[in-house]
Amino acid sequence: MKANMGSIDRIIRIIVALIFFTLTLTGIVEGIAATVLVILGAIFLLTSAVSFCPLYIPFKISTKQ
Repeated sequence: MKANMGSIDRIIRIIVALIFFTLTLTGIVEGIAATVLVILGAIFLLTSAVSFCPLYIPFKISTKQ
């Protein structure tokens, strides 16, 4: 598993994940949408932590410099 995410990409994903969690915890988003946002937020945090996005592979994308 070769890193394919740069630092800006990782920071953006972390910020978006925090926004998703905040929207869910404050009750602004509820129900199925809240569940989807929490799952996406968790995926964003996980991919940021390991600097690897599996969706980048088929498109041969790398934001790492």
